Amino acid sequence: MVTVLDYKEAVPIAWCPGCGNFGILGAMRKALVDLNLEPHQILMVSGIGQAGKFPHYLKGNVLNELHGRALPAAQAAKICNPALTVLCMGGDGDGFGEGGNHFIAAMNRNVTMTYLVHDNQVYALTKGQASPTSDPGYVSRTSPEGSGPKLNPLALAIASDCSLVIRGFAGDIEHLSSMIKTAINHKGFAFIDILQPCVSFNHKNTFTWYKERVYKVSDDPNYNPEDRNMAFSKALEWEDRIPIGIIYRHVRPAFETGLLAHVTGPLVKQEIDPTKVKSLVQEYL
Repeated sequence: MVTVLDYKEAVPIAWCPGCGNFGILGAMRKALVDLNLEPHQILMVSGIGQAGKFPHYLKGNVLNELHGRALPAAQAAKICNPALTVLCMGGDGDGFGEGGNHFIAAMNRNVTMTYLVHDNQVYALTKGQASPTSDPGYVSRTSPEGSGPKLNPLALAIASDCSLVIRGFAGDIEHLSSMIKTAINHKGFAFIDILQPCVSFNHKNTFTWYKERVYKVSDDPNYNPEDRNMAFSKALEWEDRIPIGIIYRHVRPAFETGLLAHVTGPLVKQEIDPTKVKSLVQEYL
């Protein structure tokens, strides 16, 4: 039986006191324990930034990639070893700025994995510069007159026909944990945009600000996440009311279905037969 202690890593946590990342960490631990996943069964791939440190504070297989380049490696790992539960994480800058092209490609490809973006609307590790999701007018050292229009990651995901689009909130650990479990159980690419207050640099989008605005789409009996137009409408809501939960879902074939590793098992468990490459070697002699 897996317990929370199995995921406790004895590494000092370098996040600021009160950081929203602590809520995400707690929700992830709870989700993995509830799913009875052993640490050796998961692979966590991350980019650069405060969110990129996330895997260091959990036990499991870890791969740190370049800034914005975590998704290609995470997809490759899942394709080679479908038995792995692959979790990819990064911040809004890492995921939508440096890694925006990989994000779109991954949604289109639809490899079974979970992508968690810690969306605090700033580049926190490098001291609060505006990110792609910063609210218009956000003032920082790199945007002294205020930042420009913001990216809407949910609308982008729905337009890209991402097979599962979820929004969570770091201030609601129980709900976020249930959303992480839903994403892990999903067959295909699951994207979770997590509203994560930055207590050091973002003094607008605070825990209090979010708690006054977030609401669960599941509370609306008429909401259908498989209705794309309805999902677009939810994705555009901001400021006064902010929806969280399953925003969009389109079940479609996962990329790895039918691939060799998916049919015959992980490559690491295949028998090695050196004679199979003999004919290839002969071509170069």
